[in-house]
Amino acid sequence: MELLFITLGGAILGIAARYAVPRREFHGVVLVPAVGAAVAAVVWVALTWLGMPWDGGWIWVIALVVSGAAAAGTAYLIGRRREEDDARTFARLARFGLARG
Repeated sequence: MELLFITLGGAILGIAARYAVPRREFHGVVLVPAVGAAVAAVVWVALTWLGMPWDGGWIWVIALVVSGAAAAGTAYLIGRRREEDDARTFARLARFGLARG
């Protein structure tokens, strides 16, 4: 049951990261929350395998902080990368007169 809650928390932090980080028009609506949810679940399971008690506070803090950071980093890096790629593609198409801007 705790795995479900931590995964939901990671998804909520991913939603927050999607709207807090600029360039959200360059990636899909579900991508960043899915990254947050997946990272939270993987970190939670890894920490339980390492012996952290599931009813302790630190496992929650660690899993949520790591998932929030991963979601925010993903949103930032993908947004920046896709914006640069779009600019390169537009410049290449404009050179041949194929782009409409």
